[in-house]
Amino acid sequence: MSPDDALQALVRLQGEVSAAADEIAAGHGERLQCARGCSACCVDDLSVFAVEAARIRAEAAAVLTAPPGPTGACAFLDEEGGCRIYAARPYVCRTQGLPLRWIDETPNGEFVERRDICELNEPGEPDLVELAPEACWPLGPVEGQLQGLQAAFEPDAPLRRVRLRELFSPE
Repeated sequence: MSPDDALQALVRLQGEVSAAADEIAAGHGERLQCARGCSACCVDDLSVFAVEAARIRAEAAAVLTAPPGPTGACAFLDEEGGCRIYAARPYVCRTQGLPLRWIDETPNGEFVERRDICELNEPGEPDLVELAPEACWPLGPVEGQLQGLQAAFEPDAPLRRVRLRELFSPE
């Protein structure tokens, strides 16, 4: 797979992620408080695979010529807390706020399911631990696909990540 093919596959994958995340969110009714301007989760120091950074550079070049947002918050937030790169936003932003679930190995070798949710979305019925598995975003499968796309995009740097704020700096 060429770097261009990896970038095109990323666009498709992110579209699939958005559709699946929207479906999960729709099942939560009023519980999820996420909306334009809700940016408590949008913080500095988030990093993305270089293939995701390339998509942002390609689709949001005009944003990168403007000053980044204030330090501490995501560099891509506007004055009202809206995302200036929403269409090209990375995977982590597409699933933010959803109830998350993953399998973790304990020190004694047991595997347990863990769950988490944005504290703004925590209150609600049913309780987070009582949610059906399909009502949560599963961590792991998409991250593996992203890693594969990154490896195809930059075979010599298969795990290279880029901090979002660094996109405002010349390469």
